[in-house]
Amino acid sequence: VQLQASGGGLVQAGGSLKLSCAASGSIYRVGVMGWYRQAPGKQRELVATITAGGKEKYAEAVKGRFTISRNNAKNTVYLQMESLKREDTAVYYCNADVSTDWFNSHDYWGQGTQVTVSS
Repeated sequence: VQLQASGGGLVQAGGSLKLSCAASGSIYRVGVMGWYRQAPGKQRELVATITAGGKEKYAEAVKGRFTISRNNAKNTVYLQMESLKREDTAVYYCNADVSTDWFNSHDYWGQGTQVTVSS
């Protein structure tokens, strides 16, 4: 199973970006999918998660600005980021709980995509 993230880049403060992450491989079912981020010198932190049923959860720092969504048919999760701030600058990682059969599930991570917000 692989997670392939895309969509990062350089944007001015107040701008928008949309991240995508697709899971591929021998997939039986995809459970919770999410986005985390890690800024230089800081620990990786939760940004947002979404269940297969569409229940969303957000970090306080991004509530009202970021929206997580998913396409279950494509095993893809998205993160729409609006009103970006300099403090949103980080490497963004996607994460998914993937079952490869009825009995086994594992946590998988994407490779990370850089988001840089300039003033």
